[in-house]
Amino acid sequence: MLSAIFKKMKNYPPVETPPEVKSAKLPGQQEVFLSRNNSNLPGWIFLPTAVLVVAILYWAQEVLVPIAIAVLLTFVLNPVVSALERLRLGRVIAVGISAVLTFSILLGAGWLVGRQISGLANELPQYRRNIREKIADLRDFKKGGALEKVEETVEDVKSELGKTKPTGRESPPRQVVVAAAEESAFWPIPLATGPMVERLAAVGLAIVLVIFMLIQREELRNRLIRILGYSRLTVTTKALEEAGQRISHYLLTQFLINTGFGIAVGAVLFVIGVPYALLWGFMAILLRFIPYIGPWLAAIMPTALSLAYFPGWITPLMVVGAFVLLELTTNLLLEPLFYGESAGVSEIAILVMAAFWTWLWGPVGLVLATPLTVCLVVFSKYVPEMSFITVLLSDAPAMEPYVNYYQRMLALDHDEGEAIVDEYLKNHSAEELYERVLIPALSRAKQDRRRNKLTDRDERSVYDGTRAILEDLEDEPKDSTSPDPKAESAQPDTLAPENMEQILGFPADGKADEVALLTFEKILDARRYRAAVISADMLAAEMVSLVEQKQPRLICIGAIAPGGLAHARYLCKRIRARCPEVKILVGRWGFGGSLENARATLTSAGADRIVGTLVEARHQLLQLGQLEPSEDHPAPARRAAH
Repeated sequence: MLSAIFKKMKNYPPVETPPEVKSAKLPGQQEVFLSRNNSNLPGWIFLPTAVLVVAILYWAQEVLVPIAIAVLLTFVLNPVVSALERLRLGRVIAVGISAVLTFSILLGAGWLVGRQISGLANELPQYRRNIREKIADLRDFKKGGALEKVEETVEDVKSELGKTKPTGRESPPRQVVVAAAEESAFWPIPLATGPMVERLAAVGLAIVLVIFMLIQREELRNRLIRILGYSRLTVTTKALEEAGQRISHYLLTQFLINTGFGIAVGAVLFVIGVPYALLWGFMAILLRFIPYIGPWLAAIMPTALSLAYFPGWITPLMVVGAFVLLELTTNLLLEPLFYGESAGVSEIAILVMAAFWTWLWGPVGLVLATPLTVCLVVFSKYVPEMSFITVLLSDAPAMEPYVNYYQRMLALDHDEGEAIVDEYLKNHSAEELYERVLIPALSRAKQDRRRNKLTDRDERSVYDGTRAILEDLEDEPKDSTSPDPKAESAQPDTLAPENMEQILGFPADGKADEVALLTFEKILDARRYRAAVISADMLAAEMVSLVEQKQPRLICIGAIAPGGLAHARYLCKRIRARCPEVKILVGRWGFGGSLENARATLTSAGADRIVGTLVEARHQLLQLGQLEPSEDHPAPARRAAH
């Protein structure tokens, strides 16, 4: 079946591709093209492969979770180790110092937090009085209101259910026997302590892996390159370099920001007087790794404790206000300042992946969701078979602006098309809009029309919508100001003032070329040029007759790719034969290949300049306007004799 498809594809006529179409690619798409011969697997194989991978991640989580934690800690500590190595310390000494300091801090913090949790559990019964007062206040608040009616309804339902007696014989109560923990003949430790031993073993495995990964990072990198093959040496090197720099920077920055947030939370709660402020600060550090909802989860327990510990409502409100202020400061000030660039993952993707990793690995997966997703997105950019992950999870736009604009024009949604243009103009100039959005969209429409993928209605929607947007765009002060293009098209005989250069614009092959000429007109200096874009419905003979009548010095022929080359050549030849003194500029816009063949063909037909961009066309037009009529294109003998 695939071979039949390829045979049909070979029969398609060659189509000229606009430069933006070639350059409009997601990160890593070039590597996909280079490695396309290696991805001959059928599409259906990816679904069972994904199911198998998820099953392995779930059933092997006891082993994979420590490995994942070790890899992430390696990314975090790698910059620290590199900094110590630059101080001319050996690799082993640098790794040892980093590991000892890191795990000492973590173990010390864990010990202090454990003590605070134990103390909090012992003191909770002392807060009953304040809890009763808060409940009484809430009852007074809801008395006579909707909450009381709901509570009465619930009580009535419970009383009615209590009157219903069960039918049939009631089973006798079961006896519960509490047995002591047994010991295995091969395992002298009581079986009840097995989960704790597993956790300690996982922690030990993660520590050992971190140390050895930091010491042998180059060896691990070389082995990974060898496994993936030397044919992918460039792609693998780029992936590892970006992973090492981007992920390390992101994780280390996130760790430092979260640590600063937790320290600030602990300090503020200590000043307010909330008990066990160190515990809540540590919990804030951990929970803030959870995207979006983490800081507010961290605020629940200290707020609840302040409700139980302090009389009145002022202190709990102060606790909530402190969390709101610290989180806003972190989000609006610290993160934009220190991150420098985003994690590369969209907000929706982070939430979805947080739910996925939580389902897969529980609370540990929730904490690791963001860094694991960042790693996945970075590596998927360089693996052709995983490129769909980049499209789904990356925060990069799903489509290039010109594709998005073209799609909205096809859907007859001109309002959203205008919104796309307005959004693009916020960060780009009008010339970039014309060159990178409108011209590629026109070229794409012409290409789809030649392939019979567009109806007349679809094609007209793209051209008319683009024309309307050009009319609505505000004129720029210097080079983008132009007269009404619609009026010029309707009245080509309008004479230009004597102090302005008259330019006639002729579309070579249809409405796409006409709209492209209107786009070119927008970037011309209205103080120097007055352009008249001729309708595409005019015949070639009528265009030549108009040139003879108007006698302009400059003519611009628009021939947007694909196609139009033969029409442009014919028009150049006719105009040159009848008006040898005129300067002819041909805009071969939207063409992504070399212009050498087109330049040779059109020059032999009488064209003076052949350009591929709007800006280049404006520059060449200025040069042609400064030239005097020459004998470069002598008139035919019959014209000279006449």
